[in-house]
Amino acid sequence: MTRLSHLTSRNFLIALHDVLATTAALFAAFYLRFEGGDDFFARLPLLFHILPYFLGLAVVVFFLFNLTTTKWRFISLPDALNIIRAATVLTLALLVLDYIFVAPNVRGSFFVGKVTIVLYWFLEIGFLSALRMTYRYFRYTRVRRHARTEDAAPTLLIGRTADAEVLLRGIESGAIKRIWPVGILSPSRADLGQLIRNVPVLGGIDDFEDVIADFSKRDKPIARIVMTSSAFEPEAHPESVLMRARKLGVIVSRMPSLESGEAPRLTAVAVEDLLLRPSEKIDYARLEALIKGKAVIVTGGGGSIGSEICERVVTFGAARVLILENSEPALYAVTETLAAHGSGAAIEGRIADIRDRERIIRLMAEFKPDIVFHAAALKHVPILERDWSEGVKTNIFGSINVADAALAAGAEAMVMISTDKAIEPVSMLGLTKRFAEMYCQALDHDLAVASGGARPPMRLISVRFGNVLASNGSVVPKFKAQIEAGGPVTVTHPDMVRYFMTIREACDLVITAATHALGQTRPDVSVYVLNMGQPVKIVELAERMIRLSGLEPGYDIDIVFTGMRPGERLYEILFASEEPTREIGVAGIMAAQPNEPPMQTLRKWIASLEQAIARDDRATIRTILKDAVPEFGSTAA
Repeated sequence: MTRLSHLTSRNFLIALHDVLATTAALFAAFYLRFEGGDDFFARLPLLFHILPYFLGLAVVVFFLFNLTTTKWRFISLPDALNIIRAATVLTLALLVLDYIFVAPNVRGSFFVGKVTIVLYWFLEIGFLSALRMTYRYFRYTRVRRHARTEDAAPTLLIGRTADAEVLLRGIESGAIKRIWPVGILSPSRADLGQLIRNVPVLGGIDDFEDVIADFSKRDKPIARIVMTSSAFEPEAHPESVLMRARKLGVIVSRMPSLESGEAPRLTAVAVEDLLLRPSEKIDYARLEALIKGKAVIVTGGGGSIGSEICERVVTFGAARVLILENSEPALYAVTETLAAHGSGAAIEGRIADIRDRERIIRLMAEFKPDIVFHAAALKHVPILERDWSEGVKTNIFGSINVADAALAAGAEAMVMISTDKAIEPVSMLGLTKRFAEMYCQALDHDLAVASGGARPPMRLISVRFGNVLASNGSVVPKFKAQIEAGGPVTVTHPDMVRYFMTIREACDLVITAATHALGQTRPDVSVYVLNMGQPVKIVELAERMIRLSGLEPGYDIDIVFTGMRPGERLYEILFASEEPTREIGVAGIMAAQPNEPPMQTLRKWIASLEQAIARDDRATIRTILKDAVPEFGSTAA
């Protein structure tokens, strides 16, 4: 479908305006040049003869430079440049007409003349721009009047002026409502005293309290603070700003970075904003190219990771999505959320336990997925240290069921969500996940060998990453509840360190890893590790969350150390000592090359595990797993 098929009556009205403006500019140029005298009237017959052809050319030029299809409400510098380009092309056309076609062949002298041509260029730009700019100014003033209504909160913007300018544009366009910007605090002293879209830069971020006090003295109290993404950089001291704002009773909001893919809307400040870790830049076009039009299955789709993957694949244009979930409330919640998006994807949710091999195989065979994201798992470390046989049933046998079902259903890829705890595991969570990785690696290897160098029927990959902020079972919801209860906040050990990333970034990088695995040439890696940035001390995370609540650690809320729990270690690692690593040329992702046992050996262990699980023979189960993963050092009993 071409651009022409999308033209509306409004586009034809714009084209009519531009034709009339061009006609007026052409006649005005002749009139001014020849001062309305006999020379002007002598040229009119030939001018009327040439005019239809010139206007036909003008219509084509205007369309090619997008003048016909640009909304006047959002006219901007690129559109002004397009007007100049179009006027220049038409001016050159006049020049060619005068010097090559008309003058020597018809009149024997120049018909238009250089002065007329120069006049036309200026008049054409002015006539094409005048009504556009007038309309843009009218809409701008009307939106500003609406923005400054009685319920609009006087707002102070904090961050670099480039970020503030994006927010101001959002207010002017009506995308962001009910706030009225009265000033900007910028980390750059060079911005002081400048106006950004008619809003003054009142000082630096350190002048925060002084500026608020000054407005209060003038009976114009600041009701809201909006922090842009640059206000959360370490040198901006965001925790200090948040704590002081809470004590002053000022509402604090944030505007997401445009790179995050989020709409320019205001949201509450969350602990994710205080990690001070720059997110990886995601190639969203690459993800859309993988997902668009595909049929996708997500196991554990009601969990924190699974539900975010569901949302992302719908955003990237999946045609059909099947959500497999063992929890009825979680399944209902995620399907309702996705339905509210109003996307064109056909979304279906089914109650299913990945331990039920026959049901998983049947559901996948009926759905015929292109890609399977396997997020279902038991993952709470202390619980699995107590009931680790349940972890074996879900994390090992459940993953085997999903992998086998995906292969039988003809999927292009299965992506298993793994964990950094699978590296030299010391917990049953890490051990069971590592065993599941080994099975996927071995199956992926066998499929590659069977294909004889051709593209294998399916890729199986595992993606490892650390803790995800605000996911089910993470420390963030726990700390929030403890702070709301008045404390104390409990931390296992003062030196406990973990890697963290946001759910959105983790899921986008998981899909990015899938794009690499399904690339033109088959990579000889099947375990991917996400770049988790710098590790965060858990006690520091607790302190930040306390300050985010407007309280002081150790004074308003105590922090208590409770001791390490079974299966925990102080420091997480991203690669095992015996795992070669490889750069794959994708930002935020590395590849690991662990040595997996052959499938024949794995199947013997799996058969022995099935028998031991049936007898509830924990000693045998532990021996088998220890043989499979010799580096395992869990204290589980």
